[in-house]
Amino acid sequence: MEEREKQKEILKKVRFIDLKTRKAVNELFGGEYHSVFKGRGMNFSQVREYSYGDDIRSIDWNVTARMRKPFVKVFEEERELILMLVVDISASGSFGSEESFKREIAAEIAALLAFSAVKNNDKVGLILFSDKIEKFIPPKKGRSHVFRIIRELLFFKASSTGTSIETALEYLNNVQKKKAISFLISDFMDDGYEKGMQIVSKKHDLIAIDLYDKRERELPEKGLYEFFDNETGKTMLVDLSSKANRGIIKANIDKKTALKSKLFRKNKVESISMEINKPYIHPLVAFFKKRKTKK
Repeated sequence: MEEREKQKEILKKVRFIDLKTRKAVNELFGGEYHSVFKGRGMNFSQVREYSYGDDIRSIDWNVTARMRKPFVKVFEEERELILMLVVDISASGSFGSEESFKREIAAEIAALLAFSAVKNNDKVGLILFSDKIEKFIPPKKGRSHVFRIIRELLFFKASSTGTSIETALEYLNNVQKKKAISFLISDFMDDGYEKGMQIVSKKHDLIAIDLYDKRERELPEKGLYEFFDNETGKTMLVDLSSKANRGIIKANIDKKTALKSKLFRKNKVESISMEINKPYIHPLVAFFKKRKTKK
């Protein structure tokens, strides 16, 4: 009986994510996804009779000679792509100061991207990681496959609390041989992933979605606060009434943010900074529109 109730709860949450993201996929996002992420190349489709204005370089000379009038080759975009979702499920994803936790928002964003890919008949795969690879689902097509991915995103329990982005990037590079659109969704509370990012960004179309809660960047100006690190389990009592203490914490945050941005730019990794306390649709669509103008 308990297992049946658990399955009902899982199904209820998966359906909620489906309904919440479906409108965005249909009305806002599907078209942006298709126009930004092009196919891997052009495949020969057919020949047709030459028309004024056609590029003479596309003339099929064999058919032209046989038919005794000019024919041109017609090519179509090879549309099928692979979307890899590389999602951080370390303990810091359990942080959230208001309605949602980082991991819940990560699941919704990943679902939105996955449904957009399926709508375009692309394959979707998933890598869940902490300081090790927790789960890998190979790329496949279909809505039922996406529902499986959403279930794992929402309910998979990590066996470790730490974070290793380097491990995730190394695994992606090894397991995904063909070029893939790869979204790395994390709060990036980690160091030492420069080498992995450099390698992966040369092989794949890597995009970073950087999740943060406003309380991680906007400190209250008075009172004693206990800071708890979900990944290490350590706590620290800090007096935020002290301007010096606030200055030290802010300087540390600013330094890490600047280093992260520099790393993204150096490796030509496009990024979206996403505050989990605000709607995520608008920054995603804005990013895709901006990216489309660069193509």
